[in-house]
Amino acid sequence: MSEEEISSKNPPASPRTPEPQSGRRHWLLAGVGMAAGLGGALFAWQKFQPKGVMNEAVQNFWVQEFEKPEGGTLSLQSMRGKPLLVNFWATWCPPCIEELPLIDAFYLANQSKSLQVVGLAVDQPSMVRRYLGQKPLNFPVGLAGFNGTSLGQSLGNQQNVLPYSLLFDANGMLLKQKAGKLEQSDLDAWLRSVI
Repeated sequence: MSEEEISSKNPPASPRTPEPQSGRRHWLLAGVGMAAGLGGALFAWQKFQPKGVMNEAVQNFWVQEFEKPEGGTLSLQSMRGKPLLVNFWATWCPPCIEELPLIDAFYLANQSKSLQVVGLAVDQPSMVRRYLGQKPLNFPVGLAGFNGTSLGQSLGNQQNVLPYSLLFDANGMLLKQKAGKLEQSDLDAWLRSVI
């Protein structure tokens, strides 16, 4: 058989066209990859923000005023100029109640170092007053009520977790935040970052 006869019986293979599904698979994988990349970039941006964040939500935080359980007004503006630990809590939140004695002891041990602590109760005023009547705290408490939920959200608590704690430096910049119960190791690290 001659070469011409062989080539006519076996025509050259035509270029293979991709199946429609493989094109969709390509775009699906590209979309998943892009979403993962954006998610990673967002995580890195949040994790490695420069120390001390002052945005509109933080500025709004400093103009807040709350009724105190014993009467009178707690003005956050009056607390600027010194580091401030803020703890959002509620009487119906077991981890909140568990950590309050730890935060109170931390406050007593460090108030001479110009560290301030404020508790913002995201709860009914009557429940907070009843709780504090039985277990008083040495640091000031503000009655944030259920508006404390939106305040916490604006400061990074997107999932409305309680307890939720924040640390501000003496200039009013937000340095640290934690959703969930604080441990002594958290408090010690936070203290080192401001003192």
